[in-house]
Amino acid sequence: MFKLFVDPGHGGNDPGATSGGYEEEDFTLDIGLRIRQIIQEEYTGVEVKMSRTKDVYPSLDDRVGAANRWGADFFLSIHINAGGGDGFESYRYTSAYSKTEAIQKTLHQEIVKGTGWKDRGVKKAGYYVLKNTKMPAVLTENLFIDNPSNLKLLKQASVREKCARAHVAGMAKAFGWKKKQAAPKPPQDSGGLWVVQCGAFKDKKNAEELKAKLQKAGFNAYVYLKS
Repeated sequence: MFKLFVDPGHGGNDPGATSGGYEEEDFTLDIGLRIRQIIQEEYTGVEVKMSRTKDVYPSLDDRVGAANRWGADFFLSIHINAGGGDGFESYRYTSAYSKTEAIQKTLHQEIVKGTGWKDRGVKKAGYYVLKNTKMPAVLTENLFIDNPSNLKLLKQASVREKCARAHVAGMAKAFGWKKKQAAPKPPQDSGGLWVVQCGAFKDKKNAEELKAKLQKAGFNAYVYLKS
């Protein structure tokens, strides 16, 4: 079972970046919950744990500690950028192993492809959650809350869903996750007759007796020899 730890940035008394009455903490939580739901409904062999599922603030140490104690296979931290820029960028720890770099590049490419956002590049940083996690970790910065055109996108549920799906697609590609098999569809009614067989007997007498009972009950019944 693959263990994914999803960390929606900020929360509680730490709203993160703000603009126009909107707060980073709300957008990151919404995207994180969507990621969990998509994985649970559509993928097999993946377990998801989150640092928060409501408007509370786990400390950075709480977030890292929870992931480390659980033995997560990957740590994903979700953020919204600020500073007047435009688009998407991702981060790994400054001295992360090549395995983390490969995961980051795959995830990054799929997010850019899935969202169509401006690519601000694959980057490195010394963020606490990247430095202190014992598993590969990537932090994503999804648009700029203080850019009016970016904020307009973030306010749309369909855009946040697209963002979540792009994150899932990137991780699925990086880790080889498998989708659940769809349940077979029931046959469509072609306008013909649906036949119910009530019985089959080696002795014709038994067949005739069942036919008589069915006819008495008001059903059409026939006896024929199946070759």
